[in-house]
Amino acid sequence: MPLTTANRLVASELEARWNRALAHAAEVEGKIAMHDAARPAPIADPVALSVLASNLKTAWNAPTTDARLKKRIVRTLIHEVVANIDDAASEIVILVHWVGGAHSELRLPNRRRGQRNSTSANIIEAVRRLVLIASDDLIAGLLNRNGLKTGNGNRWTRERVTSMRSNHRIPLFKPAEDGIEPWLKLGNAAKLLKIAPKTLRLAAEAGEIEAFHPLSDGPWIFARASLITTAAQSIAERARQNPRYPTGSHPNQQSLFSSTT
Repeated sequence: MPLTTANRLVASELEARWNRALAHAAEVEGKIAMHDAARPAPIADPVALSVLASNLKTAWNAPTTDARLKKRIVRTLIHEVVANIDDAASEIVILVHWVGGAHSELRLPNRRRGQRNSTSANIIEAVRRLVLIASDDLIAGLLNRNGLKTGNGNRWTRERVTSMRSNHRIPLFKPAEDGIEPWLKLGNAAKLLKIAPKTLRLAAEAGEIEAFHPLSDGPWIFARASLITTAAQSIAERARQNPRYPTGSHPNQQSLFSSTT
Protein backbone atom coordinates (compact mmCIF):
# COMPACT_ATOMS: atom_id res chain seq x y z
CA MET A 1 0.00 0.00 0.00
CA PRO A 2 1.47 3.38 -0.94
CA LEU A 3 2.50 5.71 1.95
CA THR A 4 0.05 8.47 0.98
CA THR A 5 -2.88 6.04 1.20
CA ALA A 6 -1.80 4.96 4.70
CA ASN A 7 -1.60 8.56 5.84
CA ARG A 8 -5.11 9.21 4.57
CA LEU A 9 -6.46 6.20 6.48
CA VAL A 10 -4.75 7.32 9.73
CA ALA A 11 -6.03 10.87 9.31
CA SER A 12 -9.55 9.60 8.67
CA GLU A 13 -9.48 7.43 11.81
CA LEU A 14 -8.17 10.30 13.95
CA GLU A 15 -10.87 12.63 12.61
CA ALA A 16 -13.56 10.07 13.44
CA ARG A 17 -12.28 9.66 16.97
CA TRP A 18 -12.11 13.47 17.44
CA ASN A 19 -15.71 13.89 16.26
CA ARG A 20 -16.88 11.16 18.64
CA ALA A 21 -15.04 12.88 21.54
CA LEU A 22 -16.63 16.24 20.70
CA ALA A 23 -20.07 14.66 20.54
CA HIS A 24 -19.53 13.02 23.95
CA ALA A 25 -18.33 16.29 25.49
CA ALA A 26 -21.40 18.11 24.11
CA GLU A 27 -23.65 15.39 25.55
CA VAL A 28 -22.03 15.72 29.01
CA GLU A 29 -22.31 19.53 28.92
CA GLY A 30 -25.98 19.22 28.04
CA LYS A 31 -26.62 16.91 30.98
CA ILE A 32 -24.82 19.32 33.35
CA ALA A 33 -26.90 22.26 32.08
CA MET A 34 -30.14 20.29 32.53
CA HIS A 35 -29.09 19.30 36.08
CA ASP A 36 -28.28 22.90 37.04
CA ALA A 37 -31.57 24.16 35.58
CA ALA A 38 -33.58 21.54 37.48
CA ARG A 39 -31.80 22.19 40.80
CA PRO A 40 -33.78 24.68 42.94
CA ALA A 41 -32.01 27.82 44.14
CA PRO A 42 -30.78 27.52 47.74
CA ILE A 43 -33.11 29.10 50.28
CA ALA A 44 -31.38 31.44 52.72
CA ASP A 45 -31.82 30.66 56.37
CA PRO A 46 -33.84 33.53 57.96
CA VAL A 47 -31.92 33.17 61.21
CA ALA A 48 -28.58 33.41 59.42
CA LEU A 49 -29.79 36.46 57.49
CA SER A 50 -30.88 38.10 60.74
CA VAL A 51 -27.46 37.52 62.28
CA LEU A 52 -25.78 38.97 59.20
CA ALA A 53 -28.03 42.02 59.30
CA SER A 54 -27.28 42.68 62.97
CA ASN A 55 -23.54 42.49 62.29
CA LEU A 56 -23.58 44.46 59.02
CA LYS A 57 -22.65 47.80 60.58
CA THR A 58 -19.79 46.21 62.53
CA ALA A 59 -18.49 44.44 59.43
CA TRP A 60 -18.78 47.61 57.33
CA ASN A 61 -16.89 49.81 59.83
CA ALA A 62 -14.24 47.22 60.72
CA PRO A 63 -10.72 48.41 59.83
CA THR A 64 -10.08 45.06 58.11
CA THR A 65 -13.00 45.57 55.68
CA ASP A 66 -11.47 46.87 52.45
CA ALA A 67 -13.18 48.58 49.50
CA ARG A 68 -13.47 45.35 47.53
CA LEU A 69 -15.45 43.62 50.30
CA LYS A 70 -17.69 46.67 50.70
CA LYS A 71 -18.48 46.55 46.97
CA ARG A 72 -19.46 42.89 47.32
CA ILE A 73 -21.77 43.74 50.23
CA VAL A 74 -23.40 46.54 48.22
CA ARG A 75 -23.92 44.31 45.16
CA THR A 76 -25.42 41.61 47.36
CA LEU A 77 -27.88 43.88 49.17
CA ILE A 78 -28.82 46.57 46.63
CA HIS A 79 -30.71 45.91 43.40
CA GLU A 80 -30.46 49.43 42.01
CA VAL A 81 -30.15 53.07 43.01
CA VAL A 82 -32.19 55.82 41.31
CA ALA A 83 -31.28 59.49 41.77
CA ASN A 84 -33.46 62.51 40.99
CA ILE A 85 -33.20 66.25 41.60
CA ASP A 86 -35.75 68.06 43.76
CA ASP A 87 -35.25 71.63 42.51
CA ALA A 88 -37.80 73.10 44.92
CA ALA A 89 -35.98 71.71 47.97
CA SER A 90 -32.53 72.00 46.33
CA GLU A 91 -31.87 68.37 47.20
CA ILE A 92 -30.76 65.18 45.50
CA VAL A 93 -33.31 62.42 46.11
CA ILE A 94 -31.79 58.94 46.14
CA LEU A 95 -34.12 55.92 46.08
CA VAL A 96 -32.45 52.65 47.05
CA HIS A 97 -34.14 49.44 45.87
CA TRP A 98 -33.00 46.62 48.14
CA VAL A 99 -32.79 43.02 46.95
CA GLY A 100 -35.54 41.93 49.35
CA GLY A 101 -38.03 44.38 47.81
CA ALA A 102 -37.81 47.18 50.37
CA HIS A 103 -37.10 50.77 49.36
CA SER A 104 -35.28 53.59 51.15
CA GLU A 105 -35.24 57.28 50.30
CA LEU A 106 -32.26 59.47 51.08
CA ARG A 107 -32.02 63.22 50.59
CA LEU A 108 -28.74 65.07 50.19
CA PRO A 109 -28.15 68.80 49.74
CA ASN A 110 -27.71 69.69 46.08
CA ARG A 111 -24.61 71.83 45.93
CA ARG A 112 -24.93 74.47 43.25
CA ARG A 113 -22.12 75.54 40.97
CA GLY A 114 -19.61 77.64 42.88
CA GLN A 115 -21.15 76.65 46.23
CA ARG A 116 -19.04 74.81 48.82
CA ASN A 117 -20.05 72.82 51.85
CA SER A 118 -18.25 74.63 54.64
CA THR A 119 -16.89 73.16 57.85
CA SER A 120 -18.74 74.17 61.00
CA ALA A 121 -17.35 77.28 62.70
CA ASN A 122 -17.36 75.39 66.01
CA ILE A 123 -15.08 72.71 64.54
CA ILE A 124 -12.73 75.33 63.13
CA GLU A 125 -12.50 77.02 66.53
CA ALA A 126 -11.91 73.67 68.24
CA VAL A 127 -9.06 72.89 65.85
CA ARG A 128 -7.50 76.30 66.57
CA ARG A 129 -7.29 75.24 70.22
CA LEU A 130 -6.29 71.64 69.63
CA VAL A 131 -3.27 72.51 67.47
CA LEU A 132 -1.74 73.96 70.62
CA ILE A 133 -1.10 70.42 71.88
CA ALA A 134 -2.02 67.92 69.17
CA SER A 135 -0.89 66.74 65.73
CA ASP A 136 -3.28 66.53 62.78
CA ASP A 137 -3.52 62.76 63.18
CA LEU A 138 -4.58 63.08 66.81
CA ILE A 139 -7.00 65.92 66.04
CA ALA A 140 -8.73 63.77 63.41
CA GLY A 141 -9.22 61.03 66.00
CA LEU A 142 -10.64 63.50 68.54
CA LEU A 143 -13.10 64.97 66.04
CA ASN A 144 -14.30 61.50 65.02
CA ARG A 145 -14.64 60.43 68.66
CA ASN A 146 -16.99 63.38 69.19
CA GLY A 147 -19.08 62.40 66.17
CA LEU A 148 -18.10 65.49 64.16
CA LYS A 149 -18.03 65.46 60.34
CA THR A 150 -16.47 67.50 57.58
CA GLY A 151 -18.53 69.97 55.57
CA ASN A 152 -19.25 67.15 53.10
CA GLY A 153 -20.35 64.79 55.87
CA ASN A 154 -17.19 62.65 55.84
CA ARG A 155 -15.13 61.29 58.70
CA TRP A 156 -12.01 63.21 59.54
CA THR A 157 -8.58 62.01 58.44
CA ARG A 158 -5.16 63.50 58.94
CA GLU A 159 -5.21 64.76 55.34
CA ARG A 160 -8.60 66.46 55.81
CA VAL A 161 -7.48 68.16 59.00
CA THR A 162 -4.34 69.38 57.23
CA SER A 163 -6.40 70.73 54.32
CA MET A 164 -8.84 72.47 56.66
CA ARG A 165 -5.99 74.06 58.61
CA SER A 166 -4.41 75.30 55.40
CA ASN A 167 -7.69 76.82 54.17
CA HIS A 168 -8.17 78.69 57.45
CA ARG A 169 -4.51 79.51 58.02
CA ILE A 170 -4.28 77.58 61.26
CA PRO A 171 -0.65 76.78 62.14
CA LEU A 172 0.65 73.24 62.49
CA PHE A 173 1.43 71.88 65.95
CA LYS A 174 5.19 71.82 66.53
CA PRO A 175 6.77 70.53 69.75
CA ALA A 176 8.95 73.09 71.50
CA GLU A 177 12.60 72.68 70.60
CA ASP A 178 13.68 73.19 74.23
CA GLY A 179 11.07 70.73 75.52
CA ILE A 180 9.28 73.44 77.53
CA GLU A 181 5.82 73.42 75.99
CA PRO A 182 3.84 76.66 76.35
CA TRP A 183 0.57 74.68 76.37
CA LEU A 184 -0.05 71.56 78.44
CA LYS A 185 -2.60 68.79 78.69
CA LEU A 186 -4.39 68.19 81.96
CA GLY A 187 -2.02 65.46 83.18
CA ASN A 188 1.14 67.44 82.52
CA ALA A 189 -0.33 70.62 83.98
CA ALA A 190 -1.37 68.81 87.17
CA LYS A 191 2.08 67.24 87.41
CA LEU A 192 3.65 70.69 87.20
CA LEU A 193 1.48 71.89 90.11
CA LYS A 194 2.06 68.60 91.96
CA ILE A 195 -1.66 67.98 92.41
CA ALA A 196 -4.10 65.36 91.16
CA PRO A 197 -5.51 65.86 87.62
CA LYS A 198 -9.05 65.68 89.04
CA THR A 199 -8.29 68.60 91.36
CA LEU A 200 -7.09 70.75 88.48
CA ARG A 201 -9.99 69.76 86.23
CA LEU A 202 -12.56 70.64 88.88
CA ALA A 203 -10.88 74.00 89.40
CA ALA A 204 -10.95 74.63 85.62
CA GLU A 205 -14.63 73.68 85.42
CA ALA A 206 -15.37 76.11 88.26
CA GLY A 207 -13.49 78.89 86.45
CA GLU A 208 -10.83 79.20 89.15
CA ILE A 209 -8.08 78.79 86.57
CA GLU A 210 -8.10 79.58 82.87
CA ALA A 211 -8.21 76.58 80.54
CA PHE A 212 -9.64 75.51 77.19
CA HIS A 213 -11.89 72.51 76.66
CA PRO A 214 -12.63 72.55 72.89
CA LEU A 215 -14.53 69.24 72.73
CA SER A 216 -16.89 67.65 75.22
CA ASP A 217 -15.00 64.37 74.85
CA GLY A 218 -11.52 65.78 74.53
CA PRO A 219 -8.51 67.19 76.35
CA TRP A 220 -8.27 70.16 78.67
CA ILE A 221 -5.60 72.65 77.59
CA PHE A 222 -3.70 74.86 80.03
CA ALA A 223 -1.26 77.67 79.33
CA ARG A 224 1.99 77.18 81.20
CA ALA A 225 1.81 80.85 82.18
CA SER A 226 -1.52 80.30 83.94
CA LEU A 227 0.06 77.64 86.17
CA ILE A 228 2.35 80.13 87.91
CA THR A 229 -0.38 82.59 88.83
CA THR A 230 -1.62 83.25 92.34
CA ALA A 231 -4.86 81.42 91.54
CA ALA A 232 -3.00 78.28 90.47
CA GLN A 233 -0.78 78.33 93.53
CA SER A 234 -3.84 78.77 95.74
CA ILE A 235 -5.44 75.68 94.20
CA ALA A 236 -2.27 73.68 94.76
CA GLU A 237 -1.95 74.89 98.37
CA ARG A 238 -5.56 73.90 99.17
CA ALA A 239 -4.97 70.46 97.71
CA ARG A 240 -1.83 69.96 99.80
CA GLN A 241 -3.59 71.08 102.99
CA ASN A 242 -6.57 68.79 102.37
CA PRO A 243 -5.24 65.75 100.47
CA ARG A 244 -8.42 63.76 101.15
CA TYR A 245 -10.57 66.21 99.17
CA PRO A 246 -9.67 66.97 95.52
CA THR A 247 -10.83 70.58 95.75
CA GLY A 248 -9.13 71.22 99.05
CA SER A 249 -12.44 72.09 100.72
CA HIS A 250 -13.93 70.77 103.92
CA PRO A 251 -16.88 68.39 103.40
CA ASN A 252 -19.14 70.71 105.46
CA GLN A 253 -18.41 73.65 103.19
CA GLN A 254 -20.55 74.35 100.16
CA SER A 255 -18.87 73.05 97.00
CA LEU A 256 -17.54 75.63 94.61
CA PHE A 257 -17.56 73.15 91.71
CA SER A 258 -20.57 72.43 89.55
CA SER A 259 -19.38 69.13 88.09
CA THR A 260 -17.40 66.16 89.30
CA THR A 261 -17.29 64.27 86.01
